[in-house]
Amino acid sequence: MISAAQHLERRPVYEQVADALGEAILSGEMVPGSALPPERELCAHFGVGRTTIREALRALQTRGLAVVTGPTSPLRVVAPDALTTEPLRETLVHLLRLGRVPLDDLIGLGATLEGAGAEQAANSDPQPDLTAAHDQITAMRAAGADVEAFERADIRFHLELVRASGSESLTIVMLAVRDTVSKALLSRLKSLTDPRPTLAQLIAEHEGILRAVRDGDGETARRLSGEHLLRFYDDSGDRGCGSLPGPRAATTS
Repeated sequence: MISAAQHLERRPVYEQVADALGEAILSGEMVPGSALPPERELCAHFGVGRTTIREALRALQTRGLAVVTGPTSPLRVVAPDALTTEPLRETLVHLLRLGRVPLDDLIGLGATLEGAGAEQAANSDPQPDLTAAHDQITAMRAAGADVEAFERADIRFHLELVRASGSESLTIVMLAVRDTVSKALLSRLKSLTDPRPTLAQLIAEHEGILRAVRDGDGETARRLSGEHLLRFYDDSGDRGCGSLPGPRAATTS
């Protein structure tokens, strides 16, 4: 698992053990899906007790690098496709609630990311498959006045456009940011006596963004995508209000 015993620094030993195991996972020494070594073996390797090993394994789970597959099954190395945006999203939520990152900043970052994704998708050669994004516009129409269903389709639409850019890192960060600020979108929609005119306007804007991407007009796709998000939050009156999103599942499909 690890070629040589490592010198332990003056900090909690379990953190050093967790770091060593984490490096073995991230470097590929321990392959995705494989079981972690038994506690006894880890104790012997690191020269520490079971309590330290158990704390290190809990730390690995917290970092999302190891997962439990059953009540009596050993911890396993997480598979790459099992990693989600949840740790990043939770960090953003905490920073937002602590007042370290204003909601305005996250909205502006979201507009920048979505605009960049739309532009890259438009400029891709060959043109990416935009069927999934188009399907979300259909889902928005089918939502009628159901603002929660509309909001889910809205997030998925922008996610699919950024995915079409081919940038996995942009997709991950964009989804975490959009998911964090989406409570302001949903709150605004729920406050409307009749949301249908606003939903119709938003659908039209989505159609314009998708049309620009399909036409290969990256500049227009970027501008429309950024303006779309900023305009809605400016109109909603929620920017700068310090909304505190609570836990929610990231929408990834």
